[in-house]
Amino acid sequence: MKFFFPDSQDQIYPRYDFIHDEYPDERHRQRDDLYAHQAVKPAPYDGILVSKAIVDGSIKGAGKYSAPQRARLYRDGVRTFFGLPEPMESLGDCGSFNYINEERPPYETPEVLHYYTECRFNAGISIDHVIFGYRPDAPDEEVDEAWVTRREMSLDYAQKFFKATKSHNRLIADGKLHLEPVGAAQGWSPASYADSVVQLQKMGYKRIALGGMVPLRTPEIIACLKEISKIRKHDVGFHLLGITRIDSMERFADYHVTSFDSTSAFRQAFMDEKNNYHTTDGSYVAIRVPQVDGNPTLKRLILAGMVSQSAAIKAERECLRLLRQYRDDEDFDVQEVIDALRAYHALIGDPKKLKKVDDYRETLVDRPWDHCRCDLCKKHKIDMVIFRGTERNKRRGFHNMTVLEAKMRKLPLT
Repeated sequence: MKFFFPDSQDQIYPRYDFIHDEYPDERHRQRDDLYAHQAVKPAPYDGILVSKAIVDGSIKGAGKYSAPQRARLYRDGVRTFFGLPEPMESLGDCGSFNYINEERPPYETPEVLHYYTECRFNAGISIDHVIFGYRPDAPDEEVDEAWVTRREMSLDYAQKFFKATKSHNRLIADGKLHLEPVGAAQGWSPASYADSVVQLQKMGYKRIALGGMVPLRTPEIIACLKEISKIRKHDVGFHLLGITRIDSMERFADYHVTSFDSTSAFRQAFMDEKNNYHTTDGSYVAIRVPQVDGNPTLKRLILAGMVSQSAAIKAERECLRLLRQYRDDEDFDVQEVIDALRAYHALIGDPKKLKKVDDYRETLVDRPWDHCRCDLCKKHKIDMVIFRGTERNKRRGFHNMTVLEAKMRKLPLT
């Protein structure tokens, strides 16, 4: 089972100054910043997934890449651009979530194939249009007409993509990178997904990506995979788009799922309310110490004269000082740290965040950073559980992916 991490230009600067919370003047992002596979060993994923919408933009506007970054990706290719080690793989897709509300995808097959081949991906997924709905027993004539149209549209794009990829692979010189075509299957039920797979197999696809399953519950995904397995050809494998569900991976593998992609473990580091720092047997809430000059709520209160800037800075610095003291002294009174955090959050005046201060006790008492063997926790210790700024938060996200990778290695997958 292979894990692909969807790229969104998430990097860290290895020499960031956590004491003064600043970058040095000599920082050059494209030269110095690191992706997760460069920041921790072993690499926390088997490959990266890079969406055309992220690179080139979509109907929603510009992508995450600057014009120079985009030019460099097309010029150097995905392996050089990301510094991918062997045998790490690259997978391209269109980023269908970016145009989910449109009648049609904003791309056509020739431009998508151009993106995949110019950037020299190992594999690329055909254009699809997401169906966000699930009616397990509904026949075509009883479901939303738009769902039927989107499934047919996805299959039509897949047919064109397979033919175009086959022609490309036949024309390129020996020794150059062939592009593996991956067909995208959409559906609203086990039967409709299975029918999509039947048609994709007839086209010649050996690898099929199952899309639109993110909102489904695990039993619903299993029901679809079970139905698909009945018609699967012996040499066809499946990729789950946007799905992690680590507790169900062994069952997914039983139904010939060979790979998946997800940002869940990474994003939980800074998007989840409590499951921010992962361990092999649980998770902890990260300790919020907002930056006075970087927290919008606090800045508004200061500008409105409701909070003293000097008092806020003093409280912020006191929290960080005590957290570092606690890091270095296991016998330091945890209550003193909790009291300082409570005083700072009371100053900010957010009742929801203030209520969470009591949850920090478990994180502090258990000191999970001391028990983690990942490179980042060994180096940064308590800073890994401090919710504060992109450099700490992304490092925690990278740590979470190392935990996911460790869990995957322990599964008895074949």
